[in-house]
Amino acid sequence: MQVVTSAADLAERLSQTGYLVDEGLATIGYLALAMQRPLLLEGEPGTGKTALAEAVAEGLGLRLIRLQCHEGIDASQALYDWDFARQILHLRTVEATRGDEAIDQAEIEKSLFDERFLLSRPIVQALRESPVVLLIDEIDRADDEFEAFLLEVLSTNQVTIPEYGTITAVTPPVVILTSNRTREVHDALKRRCLYHWVDHPGLQRETEIVRRRLPGVSHQLAEQVARATSRLRDRGDLVKPPGVAETLDWASALHTLGAADLDLEMAAITLGAVLKYREDAQRVRASLDKLLSH
Repeated sequence: MQVVTSAADLAERLSQTGYLVDEGLATIGYLALAMQRPLLLEGEPGTGKTALAEAVAEGLGLRLIRLQCHEGIDASQALYDWDFARQILHLRTVEATRGDEAIDQAEIEKSLFDERFLLSRPIVQALRESPVVLLIDEIDRADDEFEAFLLEVLSTNQVTIPEYGTITAVTPPVVILTSNRTREVHDALKRRCLYHWVDHPGLQRETEIVRRRLPGVSHQLAEQVARATSRLRDRGDLVKPPGVAETLDWASALHTLGAADLDLEMAAITLGAVLKYREDAQRVRASLDKLLSH
């Protein structure tokens, strides 16, 4: 794992991957690394929380392991499972090989829970392979019980598998949790983490993001798209306001069509790159002139 010496150093490493951070995010990210604390990122969908974890992994030269949370997720889906099919095959092979010989049941049972039959899920993978970046994505979609389990793992950096033993991370993984705040994450988990609210970037930074990620797009077009996308977010009546990913998609679509400017005609035919709901597109088409006004 590459050593990060300061917030400015982290910002530079992320910049090299194409991810631009402000001073606040760079500082809290550096502190999370230096203090070996999990980092909880909250914010609206599309603000780049997941992309930050990907950029951190790339910038530090580490593998990214992702645990996607969802309603009903339980510990087994996050930790480990046993390869039952291979265990049964192993058992039948032993029985066929031994024939009429007496079989030591304790020995057979022990052999069934051997390393080769253990299926590591994201958290166990991260503990065994660290240093890695462990992304726990959309923790707000999981339930209270899963949060409590996660808190214990993050506090000890180890997991005990009854049939196998305890797995402990020699080096704690870099843990980044994200939340879209569909519900409040419990205080106990927040206390274990450093925290940052990730907002949509300002016009200047979003323009620069487009220019970094899509170097073929002119500064003028990048700024026009960033400004229009920002206005879409500010409307307050859209089902799904666009995020940075949609800004990039829109700029890429316009560039692909050879557009030098974002005018009414080009905006009308490319709205599907930035708005993903019919109702949103209808609302915006009715006032495109205001969206593009200077």
